[in-house]
Amino acid sequence: MLDGSFSTVGVIAIVLMFISLVILLGPIFARGFGAFVFKGTVEYRKLMLDKFGRGDRERIIAEVAGAAKTREPVYELMEQFRVELKEKDYDYRSRYGQPFKELEELVEDLFGPAPGSSMPVLVRGQYGQTRWDRANVKLGNILFIEEYDYSDSSKMGELVLVPRADLFAGTSLEPLFRLLESDIEKMMRPRTTVYWRFLFDGSYDSHFFGGIWPELLGTFYLAIGAMLFAVPLGVITAIYLAEYAGDSRFVSLLRTCISSLAGVPSIVFGLFGLAFFINAIHVSPSKSVLAGSFTLALLVLPTVIRASEEAIKAVPRSYKEGAMSLGAGKWRTVVTVILPAALPGILTSIIISLGRAAGETAPIIFTAAVSVGKPLALWETMSQPTPALPWNIYNLATEHEAVDEIRHVQYGMVVTLIVLVLLLNITAIVLRARISKKLRG
Repeated sequence: MLDGSFSTVGVIAIVLMFISLVILLGPIFARGFGAFVFKGTVEYRKLMLDKFGRGDRERIIAEVAGAAKTREPVYELMEQFRVELKEKDYDYRSRYGQPFKELEELVEDLFGPAPGSSMPVLVRGQYGQTRWDRANVKLGNILFIEEYDYSDSSKMGELVLVPRADLFAGTSLEPLFRLLESDIEKMMRPRTTVYWRFLFDGSYDSHFFGGIWPELLGTFYLAIGAMLFAVPLGVITAIYLAEYAGDSRFVSLLRTCISSLAGVPSIVFGLFGLAFFINAIHVSPSKSVLAGSFTLALLVLPTVIRASEEAIKAVPRSYKEGAMSLGAGKWRTVVTVILPAALPGILTSIIISLGRAAGETAPIIFTAAVSVGKPLALWETMSQPTPALPWNIYNLATEHEAVDEIRHVQYGMVVTLIVLVLLLNITAIVLRARISKKLRG
């Protein structure tokens, strides 16, 4: 009965964990999927042609011209009202001047610069809305004004959407709102788009456009660099502790220190990396991938040491005794017998540590990460900082000036990072299974 009870509890725990993961990751994957598959407008296709040279040039130019023609009535109504505004008296201009200026800005935000106007410097101002979902948001801002109703004193204020057309009722601009609402699809021409190059394109204008290749490459640099330093040190230390150190008081203290390091908050490692690697020994002039890799290596080193030590200790003692009885020395026995037998456990610790290094944010804030940057060549990692997925996810969600405009980029980064870590863990499982099977013969 006890065995059955424990099995039932274990199955229930696994099911609950699976349900929790689905509830947690489901919405993230659903929104992150929008970075790769979405409805792109004619402005998106124009951007891709101008900045990346992609698409059928003649077809896109013709489509842009067709969309511009459907927008002409909007600009004609606005120009007509602009003339009307100049001809009217002061009271009329005072009443409609500022609301009309706000409307012009909203229309420019939706469609891009009006014909004949100067081209903005920032890329985000040179194009209208490139995504259909954002175009609908901007259209809603044009059609409605958000106001708060404070008539009920018991409430903080209720949001009310007031039609903007009511503000311009009786003027020549009133038909504009009906025109936009009925013909917006003709003006924007949305089309389902698969943007798989989101992973391999650089970003334009602080992630308003383009992809996440610099962040993805920077994450690989930092994670692989950390393991290049942590794995040799960790495995050699594990061999020493398991095979050479014995059970002295000093070794017990050393193991306690290693275990304590595993529990140190990651932000402490980041501050130590800044103080030691950059300010004290000057591995680089300032932030760099090299300094970040050293810091991440220290972060994952305790995990590599303890997991590798346990894997070495799990090797049957008969393996060691058999090798030494045949005349092999201790070091030769360790290298040729014990390490190959412990390899599945060591590889698992390495790849799990690699996944942790790829997902850490705090250690690289002070040592390696920047918000915006180009993909680095390998030799530039010694002296240059890099964008990285963990840091940029945090940065875009908390510090970007237009956070709502680029939600799809944030979720796309999150999905990419989760998939990357999952792939690393799956790789660990597969490698462990194959090596264990091979060792069993």
